[in-house]
Amino acid sequence: MQLRDINQVLDWQPNALLADLPLVGEEEHRAGMRHFAAATSIITTVHEQECVGLTATAICSVTADPPRLVAFVNKNVYAAEYIMATGLLCVNTLAGHQSELACIFAGMRKEIPGPERFKHAEWETLVTGAPVLKGAKSNFDCRVIKVFDESTHFAFLCEVLATRSNETGGALLYMGGKFYTLQET
Repeated sequence: MQLRDINQVLDWQPNALLADLPLVGEEEHRAGMRHFAAATSIITTVHEQECVGLTATAICSVTADPPRLVAFVNKNVYAAEYIMATGLLCVNTLAGHQSELACIFAGMRKEIPGPERFKHAEWETLVTGAPVLKGAKSNFDCRVIKVFDESTHFAFLCEVLATRSNETGGALLYMGGKFYTLQET
């Protein structure tokens, strides 16, 4: 690997005056984050013809040119292993009426195991072969170009190969342990 291949500003240094300050506790951080409204998505991938997916709120646009986004996935879910193995994923941003599907893919419906989750919606593929949710607010079919190891999560930096948008209806948000539908005013 060449030094120029590393996307990190290597000559930047953190503020030394802040280095010894204590961090907030996990519970305090979680309490604050409960007030952070976020779009709700289902991240999907496929490995050896087995589809897997999970509900996620830690998705962020990185750049429009080139089209990139980042998706954070807990290392302890098997979807993370599949994404690492295949280098592909689809971010399916949910529409307001899809809260039950968000619960299913979040594992909140224990009676619906992993592979059975896909029977509760209609799916297709675009470019990568990852499951693409029909009727989602938007879909981003991606190839992973870099993986960052961030304590409990992997940050998958992705290039977007195909998109689709649904201009009707609201978007599904998650905040304070509840789902909300965001509508235009």
